[in-house]
Amino acid sequence: MPAEPRTRPPARPHAAWAAARPARLLALAAAALAVAAATPAALAHAAPSASVSPSTVAPGGRVGLNVAGCGTKTGRATSTAFGEMQLTPGNLEAANLVGSATVYRNATQGSHLVTFECGGPGGLRATASLTVAPGGARGGTGGSIGTMSPGQVAVGGSLVAAALGAGVWTIRRRPASV
Repeated sequence: MPAEPRTRPPARPHAAWAAARPARLLALAAAALAVAAATPAALAHAAPSASVSPSTVAPGGRVGLNVAGCGTKTGRATSTAFGEMQLTPGNLEAANLVGSATVYRNATQGSHLVTFECGGPGGLRATASLTVAPGGARGGTGGSIGTMSPGQVAVGGSLVAAALGAGVWTIRRRPASV
C-alpha cells in the first residue's frame, strides 16, 4: 500500500515580520503620497513652450501659433507683426493652445517677438521669434500657386487627370479569353 502524502500546515510568517507589516505598508503609503504631492507642484512651475509656424513669413502671410504647458484653457499671443490673437485649446485636455494670425501687409521686415500669455493677465508667459521677410513663405497657399497663371494650373490639372484615367483604364482592362 502506497504511503499517503503528508500535507504541510499553512506557512505562518515569522512573528517579527508579521508585526512589521503594518509599519511597512504605512511607510510605503507615505512615500507614494509624498511623490504624488510633489509632482503637480513641479509641473505647475514648468515654463510653457511656444512656437510660430512658419518662423519666416512674407507680409500678409498667415502663421500658426502654438503654446504647450499652460495648464489653462485660454490664452493670447501678441506681436508687433499681427497684433493680439486669442488662443483656444487644441484638444479636449487643453494640453496646448493654438491659433492663427495674419501678418500685417505693412509689417516691418525683420525679427518680431511673439509673446504668449496663458490665462489672464499675470499668467505664465513664453516667447517665440517671427521673421518678416519679402521672400518668406506665403501662408495659406504655402507659396505653391502664388506665381502660377490660371492657364498653367489648368494644364497641370489636365495632365494629372489624364494620368489617372490611363491608370484606371490599364487596371480595368481584361485579357482576351483563350
